[in-house]
Amino acid sequence: MIREMMIAIRATLVLWILTALIYPFFMLSVGLILPYQANGSLIKNTQGQVIGSALIGQSFTDERYFWSRPSTTNYSSFTTQEFDPKNPDNIAQRTGISGASNLAPSNTQQLLNDNRQPNTPDLLKRINETVAQLKQANIQPTADLVYTSGSSLDPHISIEAARAQIDRVAKARSLDTNQVEILVSKATDGRFIGIFGEPGVNVLKLNLALDLLIRG
Repeated sequence: MIREMMIAIRATLVLWILTALIYPFFMLSVGLILPYQANGSLIKNTQGQVIGSALIGQSFTDERYFWSRPSTTNYSSFTTQEFDPKNPDNIAQRTGISGASNLAPSNTQQLLNDNRQPNTPDLLKRINETVAQLKQANIQPTADLVYTSGSSLDPHISIEAARAQIDRVAKARSLDTNQVEILVSKATDGRFIGIFGEPGVNVLKLNLALDLLIRG
């Protein structure tokens, strides 16, 4: 019994050192070394105001901006006028709610209602509306411009999706397409540690660079 008690005490001490000392100090050290990432990868404008995060998408609908991926939730549930940061009920609404629609592929199949009339499923209806909107703006639909991400807060679009919008944005801002292409390249994030994922264009960074180019 004494032997088992000593084993239990040693195991408790080891776990306590790992979880109460080593891990917290390690995380604190990482935060001090990487303050930008530790504070949410916040992006500020030239006035020093926080305009968003590099990790969370935003909705852009103006012709002068690159459009983000569609989202099943609002990226932000309040407008600037409606949002009161002092209201504790609004804190969880600053960046919207993460989550997918959970609509299955079967939700794209045409069905007949009780009156034997075609009933367009929600997912198919949204996809058709998105494709029509893209084509109306002379944008070649790509998968990520049509379908939402799993979190609905994806800040990136594919390089293909960004290039499909270059002509529209350049025309709306009276810019040369080469200028816009350069900004797309600068806003492109590579694979994580060069291995995981695919390169993507951060839409918020790209649109901020567009505004700064005009002001410059």
